[in-house]
Amino acid sequence: PGGFALTAPLHGSDSVSLETSARPDGAGGWVLNGAKKWIGNGAAGGITIVWARDTEDGQVKGFVVEQSTPGYEAEVITGKGALRAIHQAEITLTDVRVGDDARLPGVARFKDAARVLVATRVNVGWSALGHATAMFEAALAYARQREQFGKPLGAHQMVQERLAQMLDEVTAMQTRCVAVARLQAAGRLRDEQASLLKYACTRGARRVAQIARDMLGGNGILLEHRVMRHFADVEALHTYEGTESVQALILGRDLTGMSAFA
Repeated sequence: PGGFALTAPLHGSDSVSLETSARPDGAGGWVLNGAKKWIGNGAAGGITIVWARDTEDGQVKGFVVEQSTPGYEAEVITGKGALRAIHQAEITLTDVRVGDDARLPGVARFKDAARVLVATRVNVGWSALGHATAMFEAALAYARQREQFGKPLGAHQMVQERLAQMLDEVTAMQTRCVAVARLQAAGRLRDEQASLLKYACTRGARRVAQIARDMLGGNGILLEHRVMRHFADVEALHTYEGTESVQALILGRDLTGMSAFA
């Protein structure tokens, strides 16, 4: 797998304002300069898709860059408390030269890059469902085997109510994911529907995480009981591929016909 380098150090949610530049070199190639941050596989995987603004027409274009290209430097971001299964990198591009054959076909503006985000937001919705399901199952197993006040936790009314709340969230997320998958397969998925899935599922997963962690008491923060690991990853899911606020603005624009983006 390679990297997808859109996010810049100073532009996260405001990704349309990316400052990485792509300058025609006059010999049929391009020179890339700028910086990227939070790029998964940006320091591994062999290639990175770099999104940069053409200095001639001001439009955003995509380039396939070999990570071994001179001027491409990537440093793995350390100290993460979540998403520890993959390395994110901070990338510096200094006079990185690529041929015109490295430019992605069919990409002429930022909206073309944004099409990728629609698919990744759907993936985030499914990921949130996976995390929520795992936390629910861990909490249910714990409730069945852990005893307090002379009987299993699962025999207490408050615990059963919490399990029901988690099941409600997980089932709602499953229904949303299946509905979006059917629209996607039929080629009828709208951008706003992908945003709604991401918005709803990550919020739902956060609620499941809160209930599950609390239900396990002090054991809820131990990695061996799994919930805390998922809890941390859900917090990251909630942010990337467009924050909650960004998704809300996309939905609000569709509902009202008015853009509230700054």
